[in-house]
Amino acid sequence: MWMLLAIVLPMLAGGVLALWRPYDRIRLQNFVVAAACLGAACALTAVLTLRGEEALVLLSLGDKLSIAFRVDGLSCVFAGLVSVLWPLACLYAVEYMSREGSENRFFVFYLISFGVTLGIAFSANVLTMYLFYELLTLATLPLVMHAMDSKARYAGRVYLTYSMCGAALGFIAMVMMIEHGALFFQFGGSVAAPARKEEVLRLAYVLGFFGFGVKAAVFPGHKWLLRASVAPTPVTALLHAVAVVKAGAFAVARITWYGFGPDLLRGSWAQYLVMGAALFTILYGSSKALRTKHLKRRLAWSTISNLSYILLGIATLTTGGLIAGMVHLVVHGVLKITLFFCVGAVHYKMHRDFVPDVEGCGVLMPVVFGCFAVAALGLMGVPPLAGFSSKWLLATAAVGLGEGIGYGAAAVLIASAILTALYLMEIVLLAFFPRQNRQLSVRVPPQARRDPNLRMTLPLVVLSGGSVVLGLGAGGLERLLSALIL
Repeated sequence: MWMLLAIVLPMLAGGVLALWRPYDRIRLQNFVVAAACLGAACALTAVLTLRGEEALVLLSLGDKLSIAFRVDGLSCVFAGLVSVLWPLACLYAVEYMSREGSENRFFVFYLISFGVTLGIAFSANVLTMYLFYELLTLATLPLVMHAMDSKARYAGRVYLTYSMCGAALGFIAMVMMIEHGALFFQFGGSVAAPARKEEVLRLAYVLGFFGFGVKAAVFPGHKWLLRASVAPTPVTALLHAVAVVKAGAFAVARITWYGFGPDLLRGSWAQYLVMGAALFTILYGSSKALRTKHLKRRLAWSTISNLSYILLGIATLTTGGLIAGMVHLVVHGVLKITLFFCVGAVHYKMHRDFVPDVEGCGVLMPVVFGCFAVAALGLMGVPPLAGFSSKWLLATAAVGLGEGIGYGAAAVLIASAILTALYLMEIVLLAFFPRQNRQLSVRVPPQARRDPNLRMTLPLVVLSGGSVVLGLGAGGLERLLSALIL
């Protein structure tokens, strides 16, 4: 029952918060952090104790349809990442949202989204995953539209439109999987492919890849992520680093390795098409990030690029590529949420949102920009930090294909790493080494000449320190994920 508790408790806490409005901010903040920690504890308990157990069928809808949950290796990776990062995000959010207004409404959906994301992680079949996948759209839509101004409403419409289109494509893939025997997820594939229907199933897989890939921001379903940047930073950090985008990559991994299966797809036009889409998105996202001056939008383009690293690893259809993709899923989640939190802290304290505006701010906010520099170096792939190991594993898996597209993938990864260094180090260098030979603190009011308080800086320090540990223990992380998944 730990799985159900992990899913239900945060959702129930959000429902309670919708009915019970605390009369002071401290009580609200304590309730939110406690609910997130309790949900995370239940999820981690499930991950540690229930792996390999039989599926829990909650509701049977016939011979082929059921709502069921199970903890397997892939569940452990995604649920573990979400459970570690969400309480830290809540601690950060309770301080950040104190100036945004409508805190009660915000945290209702923030907690519900936590439970729904865990529902995706623990889904035992494609129907359950699809149900929670769509619930995640509904739960995060009010977060994207939190400000309720014209920009936020437009961003919400774009997000909903893209999500509905992706859901329609994903629904086709789901129906084909269930019709051909995929009653539960099974590593290596659960679809029974008749000889005369292989091409139809490959087409269904491609539709499912681009459908579920909308949340993973693969081209051409990526534009919603840019519009969602208008949301408060605690939302964009989770949308771009943990919840929505990683749910998309997780769903693609499920239908590829646990649904249609690599044997059906390997060496076919379907594999080359999805690999090509991932490679184009990697290069396109990195190049657009370099040209974008808005801080959150630059990081959003970076997310679009890095998510396709994960999809590329999955699409190699090798176990090495799958593990490399999952390593990058973990590494990118930690690094990108750190970068977004740092940018949010700059906005919170100094109201600066563009790259040129951070010039000289490293002296004024040393903790924030120190953590930003560590995460930036990690995402660039500077050894021995975390991003190096995942990119090395991805390049190795691509080259191991022994085909032209594999060598092309390695070249794209190198080019993207160079572009990543350019668009992230520009921010770091401007912050710590202003072009003028004087500090720019004279332009900043005295009350803003400091880092934010402990509730915002503690998650930054913990996450940036964690990214260093992940880099130094990269071999152990790879072996752990291999043992869990394979």
